[in-house]
Amino acid sequence: MIVVFGSVNVDLIFEVPNLPAPGETVLCPGHTLGPGGKGANQAAAAAKAGAEVFMVGKVGSDENGQTMRGILQQAGVRCRHLEAAEAHPTGIAIIGVDPRGENSIIVASGANLAVDAAQLDGLDLGADVWLLCQNELGLEATTDALARAKARGARTVWNLAPSGAIPLAALDPVDILVVNEIEAAGIGGEDTDAGGMGDPVRLARALSGRHGLAVVLTLGGRGAVAAMGDRCWRIGALPVTVKDTTGAGDAFAGGLTAALDRGLDLPEALRFASVGAALSCTRLGAQEAQPTASEIEARLGDLPPAELLP
Repeated sequence: MIVVFGSVNVDLIFEVPNLPAPGETVLCPGHTLGPGGKGANQAAAAAKAGAEVFMVGKVGSDENGQTMRGILQQAGVRCRHLEAAEAHPTGIAIIGVDPRGENSIIVASGANLAVDAAQLDGLDLGADVWLLCQNELGLEATTDALARAKARGARTVWNLAPSGAIPLAALDPVDILVVNEIEAAGIGGEDTDAGGMGDPVRLARALSGRHGLAVVLTLGGRGAVAAMGDRCWRIGALPVTVKDTTGAGDAFAGGLTAALDRGLDLPEALRFASVGAALSCTRLGAQEAQPTASEIEARLGDLPPAELLP
């Protein structure tokens, strides 16, 4: 079983000819409205990938909140711990997507700022449960949730996105940390130089060794690397025609946790998550673009297994 402690938003998606520079106005023909929020996205991705998923968070007492609850339920997510925040509207994200599939996002958090780790108290958080968190809620609520779950025996995954400063002690209750290169460099104290980010394998190994946890470092179209103890793996990316990268990281995190929940080991889970994330880029939107378990399994053979690095 997976418990997702995280955000729920409405996404307003604009297909633009180019992402606006500071001070620039960009016109487009229209927009689409869809479900979003990193927590909700990861919950839906995990449920579509075959896991039993409970969503813990808050929406507003408004039409958007009712709509988001219904969409999550249609995806197979259990929502009795998704509460209504009377004093706040449902969160909203404004997303611009250019013809290459690159995006730019602004989030108004709304009800997400009222989420409290005490909402976990009614859930069984034993050793057969995975708690999946992101970094889109208040930091105190998220770190409290991770500590509570770990104290009750659950296994914990923290996708540290969007990037932000965290106290290193917050990593103590984390079993698996999922980060991109920028997030990993920020935690590891690495600088960006003229050649780009530092060596991702070195970053993953350093973070894993320093904090005593497994680290999964996502590399976008270059796949991902993972470090756990004295072992490190690299997985490639499934070649696809990219329509929209919005939510790809959430599809990866949700798919990874679903694969671990079904008993796959970390390198096998990397492969499953990488295929799911790639397939999500072939459609517009976040949750709308997520593949099902059968779609992922049908393409697993097109991506070589994770390589164990020396």
